[in-house]
Amino acid sequence: MRGPHNLIRLIRTGATFERTGAMDAVLEGLSAPWQLRALVRTLGWPFKWLGLRGDPALPPVVRAITALGPAYIKFGQILSTRPDIVGEDMAQQLKYLQDQLPPFPTEVARQMVAEELGQPVDTLFADFSEPVAAASIAQVHKARLADDGRLVAVKVLRPGIERAFRKDIDAFYFAAGLFELFLPSTRRLRPLDVVAHFEGVVMAELDLRLEASSASEFVANIGTEDGIQAPEPLWRLSGRNVLTMGWAEGINLADLSALDRAGIDRVALGGKVLQVFLSHALRDGFFHGDMHQGNLKAAPNGDLIIFDFGIMGRIDAYTRRVYAEILYGFIRRDYRRVAEVHFEAGYVPADRDVEAFAMALRAVGEPIFGMEANRISMAKLLAYLFEVTERFGMETRTELILLQRTMVVVEGVARSLDANINIWQVAKPVVEGYIRSHVGPIALARDLADTIKVLARFGPKLPKLVEDVLIAQTNRPEPPAPRGLGWPLTLVGAAALLGLGLWAGLMLG
Repeated sequence: MRGPHNLIRLIRTGATFERTGAMDAVLEGLSAPWQLRALVRTLGWPFKWLGLRGDPALPPVVRAITALGPAYIKFGQILSTRPDIVGEDMAQQLKYLQDQLPPFPTEVARQMVAEELGQPVDTLFADFSEPVAAASIAQVHKARLADDGRLVAVKVLRPGIERAFRKDIDAFYFAAGLFELFLPSTRRLRPLDVVAHFEGVVMAELDLRLEASSASEFVANIGTEDGIQAPEPLWRLSGRNVLTMGWAEGINLADLSALDRAGIDRVALGGKVLQVFLSHALRDGFFHGDMHQGNLKAAPNGDLIIFDFGIMGRIDAYTRRVYAEILYGFIRRDYRRVAEVHFEAGYVPADRDVEAFAMALRAVGEPIFGMEANRISMAKLLAYLFEVTERFGMETRTELILLQRTMVVVEGVARSLDANINIWQVAKPVVEGYIRSHVGPIALARDLADTIKVLARFGPKLPKLVEDVLIAQTNRPEPPAPRGLGWPLTLVGAAALLGLGLWAGLMLG
């Protein structure tokens, strides 16, 4: 229930950060001004006793987040990939959240597997290990199939995880409502819609049958693509609470020293992470939406191994073109075209000045090209970009939230592998390839062919449609002073439509 009782939960969130000592670390990492620090100290101290204690063995920020629940953990995972925003020390602490959380007992996991699959674990698996990784939603066990001896990963949801997530999301809805009520300026960001989007993503992640389906589609999209691997799901050993997939052997991308010892080219691997995300988002419109280091490994031959398909994103063909043109405009430093694309797509209200918007975008983009990658402050860049969107009345596009969030995470992973990576240079071949095949004469011809196919499906209905048009025109009162061809043009248009449909039917039949 999204009632006032959630106010207590929000107060407890701040109090938990205060009690665990995480508040100071957060304010320091975000370089908060002294005025904000004083305000937080004043408001937080009286409620400190309400805060959750957490695990004293953990660093303060991790201790607070793990105590508060899975939704907070998911947010911490995102920040763990952005040392340029939260600071190197905090980012290192937050990496604990990716796959090192406390596991639940193996016996509980075995019981859940047996109940889900309808057979005892010892019948299905020759070996079933202790947890090898534990994250916010599930934990993974390494097992060996009893029938053919293959190594597999068995993912099991945490007991009671759905109820815990719903409590967190309920509080988020309440907080979003307060923002919209008391801070009207935040309404353009549509906080309630953002939370609703987050809820949809999380609820889908809690059904492992959907993850199995996503993994199957992702593997099919990869095909014979060089340099990428992804484990396939085993449908007969999967269900709502259990997912069994092929075992992926490799080095976690967070273990930089292990990558170096194995002779993995981290520069090439960083570029591959970014290019894989962009190519799948643009080419397929279906991309991995949780590409932090905990879900990525490097194979001994340098291949990128991608797993954990609980959060996947989709974008339609039109949005992919808009996204590609915006990226391409930034790469070419054509800020006027970037501005025009925003207006054409309706991202910026039509009554705003396109030239002024282009100038503001130049102020966002030029610093990226004008300095070395390791000197770019993404925190300052994002802060200025936020100011630009507010100034020009841009609303949050909920359909792009996951895409934008994943882009931030992917860039963070790439930078962790290569601090000097030039994201625009790495993205250029992928975006240019998409532009060549999807924007221009070739794309126009393909769109016309698709249109003809659609019209051909309506071939049998076209005579009736033309008849209805003619009857409607015949029964329409005559205009007092006809100035154009009107009715004859309508007839010609209907005849042309009929002819086009018949031609398409013959060509495609």
